[in-house]
Amino acid sequence: MLAVWVPLLLPFLAVPLARRLAEALPPRAAAWLLAGTATVLAGGTLCSLGLLATAGLLQLPPVAALGHLSLPWLTAAAPSAPVAAALAGPVLAVLAALAVRTARRRHLELRAARAALPAAPARPALSALPAHGTDPADERTGPHPAHRPAGVQNADTRPLRASVRRARATRWLRSSLLRQPVGHQLAVLDDERADAFALPGRLRRPGRKGEPGRIVVTSGMLRALSGPERAALLAHERAHLTGRHHVFLALAEHAADLHPALRPLRAPLGYHLERWADEVAAARVGDRAVTARAVGRAALAASRSPWPARPRLVAAAHAGPVPRRVAALLQPRPSTTPATRLRAVALALAACLALTTAATLEATADLHRTVEAAQHEPGAPR
Repeated sequence: MLAVWVPLLLPFLAVPLARRLAEALPPRAAAWLLAGTATVLAGGTLCSLGLLATAGLLQLPPVAALGHLSLPWLTAAAPSAPVAAALAGPVLAVLAALAVRTARRRHLELRAARAALPAAPARPALSALPAHGTDPADERTGPHPAHRPAGVQNADTRPLRASVRRARATRWLRSSLLRQPVGHQLAVLDDERADAFALPGRLRRPGRKGEPGRIVVTSGMLRALSGPERAALLAHERAHLTGRHHVFLALAEHAADLHPALRPLRAPLGYHLERWADEVAAARVGDRAVTARAVGRAALAASRSPWPARPRLVAAAHAGPVPRRVAALLQPRPSTTPATRLRAVALALAACLALTTAATLEATADLHRTVEAAQHEPGAPR
């Protein structure tokens, strides 16, 4: 069963190839490439460990008797199977514990974030927002000095200006709420700490209603950006929800738990997911420079005092290597065709993934043939 070891070794070769190729692809293609590579390699690792453990279990007398297998024939055919199973069994137990820990941590973080949000209305409630008929001149300057009461001609106007800024942000928010897609609700938190992220929804289950994904943004973040930059920010977060980028991040996190060689895929995958959303936002607002400013200012504002309940495994406009993202947005739209010199890298990566799949299938078929042969050998219990 030499084929069973191939999926355990190939990730050390395939991961550098995938990272190299992803740098030359557009963000969306790069994200799919990295997520697909992680899924195939992690699946091959899990299958190989399971096959090694199963081959050793078959040589236990109770299991051999239950399966009507010839134990002497099995022992002679695979004398090293018990040793490999003794190693694979504890590894599988550790991997299962890591998977449960990752899933539980993600569930608790998402539940805490949903609990901190206001209840999602059927349609955005606008009764608390200022009306469109407010006089802009009054908001900019306040009452005319001649109309101010005596003794307040030289009063401090800073609170008034702050109130005007809040009113402008809220009026912009009113128009933004009216344009929101039905499936992507906007949750605005009255919090001075600047933050914004895409919170995944929940699937419908018996006894529990489903919940759509929500764009979460604090009032502090809204006040840190201009109107066009807010539009770019919301388009970015909406792209995360539409593309279901949280699924990509969860796959990469679980794959990293299964094989240590897959851990280097998490950071580049997160970067390309952010770049994917950046490109969608730039196309939506029609201005790459505005989107770049929105990313930079959002990251600067969030770095001072982020919202503490933001889950770790969610996509956010200010995540990842922001200087690289801003520089990419200030360049023309990336090409959809990789350079010719990278064809060899692509072929090598495809060969690694195909060999992983073929080796996994071959190892499975080999174990099946071993079981059938052990059942038909003389001396097998009937």
